Amino acid sequence: MNVLITGASAGFGKVLAERLVAGGHQVIGCARRRDKLDALAATLGEAFLPVVMDVSDTVSIPQIIADLPAGFQHIDVLVNNAGLALGTEPAHEADLNDWMRMLDTNIKGLVALTHAVLPAMVARDSGYIINVGSIAGSWPYFGGNVYGATKAFVKQFSLNLRADLVGTQVRVTNLEPGNVAGTEFSNVRYHGDDEKAAKVYDGFKTMTGEDIGDILLWLIESPAHINVNRLEVMPVAQTYNGLTIAKQGR
Repeated sequence: MNVLITGASAGFGKVLAERLVAGGHQVIGCARRRDKLDALAATLGEAFLPVVMDVSDTVSIPQIIADLPAGFQHIDVLVNNAGLALGTEPAHEADLNDWMRMLDTNIKGLVALTHAVLPAMVARDSGYIINVGSIAGSWPYFGGNVYGATKAFVKQFSLNLRADLVGTQVRVTNLEPGNVAGTEFSNVRYHGDDEKAAKVYDGFKTMTGEDIGDILLWLIESPAHINVNRLEVMPVAQTYNGLTIAKQGR
């Protein structure tokens, strides 16, 4: 099985690549950082194909897919894992550049890569698209503004893909994780402030990149006649919060 993973150089993507190669699959690992990809390729060997890809550069994606070597052109599974959150400021104080970068990566990049890969899956009547969303796509929180909106798009896009693919054997899943430590997510969100990032995971047992990598592997290796439409996962310590009321004079 050939699996294309975006954001493969760290976090969920790296863990999944390692799990897949260990299980006898081939991985097309896509990310922006060539050095990270090359280091992973040195460990995983010929079953891992490193591909430099910035998904926000949507114009380049069709050619990158067309140029894949013969042994990797048949893509059985696409894992749209690349994505990011930037900032936690309220909307009226947010940096517009951060908003635009999240839109370019989390929405435009995911859509462009799906568009490049999906027709071949439909033609073969076989394939699987897994989008890595977030609980932020369903549950708003302070400072989540555009990040949560992008993940809400990913959720609805995944469901609409399922509707369009009725009658085919192509599967679609939106995986929606909650709090996960051991990735670069919060470091990126706080623009490299490691102290702020560490506080996000302080004082409770959260999920890890390994946990999410294992869930992704389970989805990929699940029976082909089963489709998991949405899968929301949180650490036990995390749950839904009550609605907030701002009372006058308090």
